[in-house]
Amino acid sequence: MLKSTLFMLLISSLYLFAEDIYPAYKFKSIGFVSDFVVAKGRLYSGSDEGVITIHDLKSRKLLEIITLEPFTTALGEIQSARILSIDYHNEKLLIVSIGRGLYRDVWLYEKHQLKKIIDESAKLMLKEARFLDDEKILLATFASEIMVHNLKENYTLYKRHVTQSTLGDITLTEDKTKVIMCDESGEVRLIDTKSSKTLQVLSSQNVDNLYHVAYANGVTVTAGQDRRVGVYKEGETPYHIKSDFLVYCVGITPSGKKAIYSSGQESHLQLFDTQTKERLARLIGHSGVVNQIKFINEDELFSSEHGEYIYYWKLNKERKIESR
Repeated sequence: MLKSTLFMLLISSLYLFAEDIYPAYKFKSIGFVSDFVVAKGRLYSGSDEGVITIHDLKSRKLLEIITLEPFTTALGEIQSARILSIDYHNEKLLIVSIGRGLYRDVWLYEKHQLKKIIDESAKLMLKEARFLDDEKILLATFASEIMVHNLKENYTLYKRHVTQSTLGDITLTEDKTKVIMCDESGEVRLIDTKSSKTLQVLSSQNVDNLYHVAYANGVTVTAGQDRRVGVYKEGETPYHIKSDFLVYCVGITPSGKKAIYSSGQESHLQLFDTQTKERLARLIGHSGVVNQIKFINEDELFSSEHGEYIYYWKLNKERKIESR
């Protein structure tokens, strides 16, 4: 009887240990990370210091540093060009930064050359910019305006004010024909990137400000101030998961079968099954507010916080932190 009890306790403790996953290693940025992208075996991260660091994922070595030129404010202070978003497409980087007058500058980095393609004279209060293809980019403002700009011809194809609510976040579908937009009202919209037409307003599972949205394979998840994670699956009834703290960030696997959200004041990450709603592993290691979570496959993901580090996680292994 004693042996049986001890055996059950051992199995129970192993199970509990397996539920907590720790980062395999972490990459250090120059400044606090605002956005990052993983592509072609490299990690590109932008920071509030106006610096983009490029790391090789295999060797974990720092390959390159791109620095946006600082500017002098009206008060004579030298200030970094704080980066708000970055994106990658076909060996090119798309960068949004805050300019001298708080309006935004948009940069294109290609073949080790940095070029400003939109400056603050356009008076745009951009929050994000994403590549649609080799020639077109999608721009989104804090005022929930979206526009498509042609890089080759240097003109704006359209500009549309989608809603009166302040923008929370945007993400693109895999084929980049649709953009999912969420805002402070708690609503989620599916918009055609070619025509700017709103295709669908999803039945809201959030009742307050949305901070973040993620999408994969027909599944959309949202992070809300109302401590809810909204889950929308094509052809199925949407639902939400309640958290015990504000949910700042979400992520989703490429298949859409699993998703993850920032959970609790400790900034843990909670993995769950989008079909069964079952809570799975908990990822422990963050020390600040999580602002980005991105899966590269079903078992590997990266996440960042309001701090200097980007964390790499492997779901089927538990390893101690290793800094680079």
